[in-house]
Amino acid sequence: MSTVLSNFDTWKKFLGDRVSAAKKLGIDEDAIAKLAYEIGSFLDQRVDPKNEEQRVLKELWDAGDEGERKTMAKLMVKLADQSS
Repeated sequence: MSTVLSNFDTWKKFLGDRVSAAKKLGIDEDAIAKLAYEIGSFLDQRVDPKNEEQRVLKELWDAGDEGERKTMAKLMVKLADQSS
């Protein structure tokens, strides 16, 4: 997983593959976004950013309130979906 985290394009592709798999299983976008929010919260608390892009995302996450973080999670799902 460390290779996935060290390169932002690899990270987006990894997430995109997971979003595609979830959609194939019939999981709707709201459920995927909710899970992305939960994962974002976990990563914020437990994972040190591995590159500049992740550092920016963490700083934005930390600056945002709950609603803004949920919006960020939805946007990350969209970005990842475009990368798959």
